[in-house]
Amino acid sequence: MITNNFSFSILIPSWNNLPFLKLCIESIQKNSSEVHQIIVHVNDGSDGTLEWLKSQKIDFTHSEENIGICKALNYSFAKANQNYIVYMNDDMYVLPNWDLNLIKEIKLLPNSNFYLSATLLEPIAKGNSSVISPAEFGTDIKSFQEEKLLKEFESFSFEDWSGASWPPSLVHRDLWEKVNGYSEEFSPGFYSDPDFSMKLWNIGVRVFKGVAASRVYHFQSKSLARIVKNDGRKQFYEKWGITASFFDKYFIKKGQKFQSKLESPSSYKIFLNKLKVKFYKILK
Repeated sequence: MITNNFSFSILIPSWNNLPFLKLCIESIQKNSSEVHQIIVHVNDGSDGTLEWLKSQKIDFTHSEENIGICKALNYSFAKANQNYIVYMNDDMYVLPNWDLNLIKEIKLLPNSNFYLSATLLEPIAKGNSSVISPAEFGTDIKSFQEEKLLKEFESFSFEDWSGASWPPSLVHRDLWEKVNGYSEEFSPGFYSDPDFSMKLWNIGVRVFKGVAASRVYHFQSKSLARIVKNDGRKQFYEKWGITASFFDKYFIKKGQKFQSKLESPSSYKIFLNKLKVKFYKILK
């Protein structure tokens, strides 16, 4: 039964990553202001994940093999019983009031046409202006400095940013249903995030906001190195007629200071992007 409060249904795809998954779920249970529904999609689960989830009475869906992020999210969404849907990775640790600060943003918005992201703290800087980094509190379970992180995570100065397009992300379930969730042709999942954002854009969403006060530590786990990647850059261009990098920069203004009014770029800029792809073969 769908409820009408501000609790979330949190969808977490996981692939034999039990130590990180345990820590992620424990952080949600310990550091959240509200009680949220947690739904894990278990890819394979031969590491004991299924047994642990059953013992903890946590909702889950299961596939015997790794079906990727897109299908995993759509499977787990089928069990969601809240109005707000959060997509989170299993190598994330939520920090106190992460959810309360998202709820505050929801209450300020006039309707449900929004896409919100929490702000990540990451130990290794990769030039991402939407992420607080380097914020070195450990790269794995053994090196994790939880107590130090909890004392210091609010000391990093950061502003709300534009271009929310990745987990931890939040949308209203009505939007999820309107765009039919994540596009499974992008399985196992590379470039499925900008594709999801593009689908939201096309139904009128113009608020893509990263909330600086909502903070989540990201271990930057190496799970992706274990899978065969889809050619998401090419798929995105063939589907939408522009590159994902162009969408990020000129549509949702990813990494820039938050802008309340986003507008489509000029047809001339879109034309130039298509020429760039054609003549410079940037998707090869």
